[in-house]
Amino acid sequence: MDIVSPALSDYLLAHSTQPDDLLRELAAETAAEFPDAARMQISHDEGELLTTLVRLVGARYAVEVGVFTGYSSLCIARGLPTDGRLLACDVSEEWTKIARRYWDRAGVADRVDLRIAPAVETLRALPTDPVVDFAFIDADKKGYVSYYEELVPRVRPGGLIVLDNVLQGGRVADPAATDEITAAIREVNTHVAADPRVAVTMLPVRDGVTLARKL
Repeated sequence: MDIVSPALSDYLLAHSTQPDDLLRELAAETAAEFPDAARMQISHDEGELLTTLVRLVGARYAVEVGVFTGYSSLCIARGLPTDGRLLACDVSEEWTKIARRYWDRAGVADRVDLRIAPAVETLRALPTDPVVDFAFIDADKKGYVSYYEELVPRVRPGGLIVLDNVLQGGRVADPAATDEITAAIREVNTHVAADPRVAVTMLPVRDGVTLARKL
C-alpha cells in the first residue's frame, strides 16, 4: 500500500538508501516463488527504517513476529552488533527455508534464532525479564494484541515495539470497512495508543508503521 501517490512513492524510494544485491535477490526470489504472497514482504525503505531503528536504540536482543522469507529479519539482524541476537517467530518451514539461506549468505545466521511455532506460545515461554530492546510485529493481524501484550513486559525501558500494516490500505479510517482484519487492526491501534506504558507515534510509511517506545 502506498499512502502517497505512485510518483511520490518512487521519489521516496529513489532517495532512500538502496538495497544491496543480496536484498534485491531475496525480493526477486520471493516474488518468483510466492507471487500471491510476495506483497507481505516489506519494501526496501521500510527495511532501511528497521535497520536504522535497531541501531538508534542500541539493540542487542530483538524479537520478530512474522518472518516470511526473511527480508525484515535480515534488515534487523544487520542492525545488531555481532554478538546480538534476534528471536524470529514464524509457523512456515516453506517460507523460512528461503530466509535461512539468505541469513547465511549475509553472514548473520549466527545472530538469528528461528522458532517454528505459534508466536504467542514462543513469546509466553520467554522469561518475563525486560531484556528485549527491539520488537517487530508483522504477522497475522488478529493476533497483534496478543503479541503486543506478551512483548510489552519483556521490553526494557527505552526499548521499541514496531507494528506494521496499521493502516490497512486506509480502511481503518473508513467506517464502511467492517472486515475482521481491519477490525483487528483498529482494535490494536486503539489499544496501543491508550497504553500508559508506552509513548506512541504512528507513521504513514507504506501501509502504516506504529512505533511504541517503552517508558
